Amino acid sequence: MKNKYYFATTAIVIAFVFIYMFFTQVVILLDPILFPNISLIINAFIESIPKLFECLWSSCKLLIPGFGLALISGVTIGVILGVNPALNKVFKPIIFALNPIPPSMLTPYLIAIMPTFYLSSVAVIFIGCFWPILGATMSGIVMIDQKFLDYGKVIELRGMKKLFHILLPAAAPSILSGVKTALNFGFILLAIAEMFATNSGLGYFIQYYADFSDYARVISGIIFMGLFIILIMVIFEKVRNRILFWTLNENNK
Repeated sequence: MKNKYYFATTAIVIAFVFIYMFFTQVVILLDPILFPNISLIINAFIESIPKLFECLWSSCKLLIPGFGLALISGVTIGVILGVNPALNKVFKPIIFALNPIPPSMLTPYLIAIMPTFYLSSVAVIFIGCFWPILGATMSGIVMIDQKFLDYGKVIELRGMKKLFHILLPAAAPSILSGVKTALNFGFILLAIAEMFATNSGLGYFIQYYADFSDYARVISGIIFMGLFIILIMVIFEKVRNRILFWTLNENNK
């Protein structure tokens, strides 16, 4: 079943490449500067591979701490607020007020108040990833079926045992949904942060060559970043399916 879908995806990508080649090399309806032909893109991609991997490492040094801190704090605070109805009611209006604020709007302010551009970039990624994980964790905890909680009381599960045997497993589908959303936001904010607040990384690579109108390398950077994102999301799906092995929808994939 999966192979059928992968075949269709590959066919769409190949069709897009041929359409691009048709409009850039046959009828030439697109600006050759903004839309360089495929051979130029391939050559630029190959020549830029060492630099792209160097930029990838720089991007990971921003993404990993920002996302990691958001994951730990979002799940921890989400569980605390989820199991405590009083705290939930107190903080929910504050969360609803702060959650919709785009983290990218805070970039200039964070650059001004943080001691380094690195910390300001990590902070942007952290803020963008934190809210989806926090909200998903709170919702997952609050929506746990009462029968699971009653079962925990019957076998006298308390404290950390209750957390790891009842709360987190029952809320895992919601939490992982929030983590996936946070990953998507993380990649978007990573590119934005690198364009404004760093002198390295994939976002910086793309912005740097765009300033010089070298769009063959710009497209190469976009393709490389897209491949990296696909790899990360595939790994995430594998991990999620392993964690949620008991769910019907995951087993049918």
